[in-house]
Amino acid sequence: MNWLFDFNYPILKYVSMKLWQKSTEVNKSIEKFTVGKDREMDMLLAEFDVLGSLAHTQMLESIGLLETSELNILHKELKNIYKEIQKGQFTIEDGVEDVHSQVELILTRRLGDVGKKIHSGRSRNDQVLLDLKLYIRDQIRVTVENVKTLFELLISLSEKHKNDLLPGYTHLQIAMPSSFGLWFGAYAESLADDLNMMLAAYKIANKNPLGSAAGYGSSFPLNRQMTTDLLGFESLNYNVVYAQMGRGKTEKNVAAAMSSIASTLGRLAMDVCLYMNQNFGFITFPDELTTGSSIMPHKKNPDVFELIRARCNRIQSLPNEISLVTANLPSGYHRDLQIIKENFLPAFEDLNNCLQIAAYMLGQIKVKSNLLKDDKYKYLFSVEVVNQMVLDGTPFRDAYKQVGALIEENKFKAPETINHTHEGSIGNLMNEEITASFDNIFDQFHFELVEQAYEKLVK
Repeated sequence: MNWLFDFNYPILKYVSMKLWQKSTEVNKSIEKFTVGKDREMDMLLAEFDVLGSLAHTQMLESIGLLETSELNILHKELKNIYKEIQKGQFTIEDGVEDVHSQVELILTRRLGDVGKKIHSGRSRNDQVLLDLKLYIRDQIRVTVENVKTLFELLISLSEKHKNDLLPGYTHLQIAMPSSFGLWFGAYAESLADDLNMMLAAYKIANKNPLGSAAGYGSSFPLNRQMTTDLLGFESLNYNVVYAQMGRGKTEKNVAAAMSSIASTLGRLAMDVCLYMNQNFGFITFPDELTTGSSIMPHKKNPDVFELIRARCNRIQSLPNEISLVTANLPSGYHRDLQIIKENFLPAFEDLNNCLQIAAYMLGQIKVKSNLLKDDKYKYLFSVEVVNQMVLDGTPFRDAYKQVGALIEENKFKAPETINHTHEGSIGNLMNEEITASFDNIFDQFHFELVEQAYEKLVK
């Protein structure tokens, strides 16, 4: 019997902690279905829940809902819990619904009735919103730093290999000369654009929802600007209804930015898989970074990049998944929003693992020089010859036909050198400008402001 759906399952009496519970015990089948994976996901939010309570209780004291002596003992114990979380000594007990309930339960056990006062002026709705935004801010910082590491490596590789030519393709047919400098630099600039999307998502996430309560504010004279400052937010979600409507919207915008990074990374991974193929043979990696076959002793498989490609494809599905969950919801809170956490929160770890392993692998890439000396690539230079004829005075359409005729008659000879000088071309990579653009975007996150706010809270 699948007892999850046995709604006659006897109600067990146990010590439980639910912020909403009054005197009636909930059927175990209902509880298991509605809680889902929330306890597991909430472990990721634990330290941020404590940070939120540190700010909220300080605000409560400022408006007279806590005595200064009560605030002092609450802050001391909240900081103890914060340290326990960082040391891995915090758990959400069986029968405790979520991280908010667990923190309040610990405070009540250790401090008595004063522990029950921290929920004044709050709802679980704005607690969840706050925890999610604090977690998102933190994970965006980790992601952006990993993007920066990969970006700097790609720029370095672009400069190192700017004179190593590479076949360029359209329709997977050889097209025109490219270079490893262009190839690495292209993905670096793509990451700069991805970072711009993440900056926009960060600005949406970096607004304080605390004080919106269940989505309609509070009759307490809350000081929402105070908690905004204490938690290092850039500004408020001003309208309390919109603050609640931001649940799901924030995640979708962040997921779109993550998807953009994943798209760049997945495409780079596909190129690497292709270029490692023996029929291309453009790049290699040390043997210990590849895998073999159980029956083919010659194999050097690009498993790392294949898994990057797959994981990044999965991340790219995330914005659509969130859209489908939220598409037909009216304003106000709905339990549907809970399940967004299950795939959204772990996606950060997935993306950051991909960024880190990609940087590690590319740090040991080996590029083949003199690729274009091979006779099979001679037609890559057909446009070079056409352009030179135009420079010498031949109309372009006539030059195009004459070179086409030479190719058909197998009389075409590739030039010894190429000379591309315009912005962003083989001979003018514009890496300094790309780096300046990236750095300008990176500096706008102002992660240091959040760090400074947290240091004051937990000091």
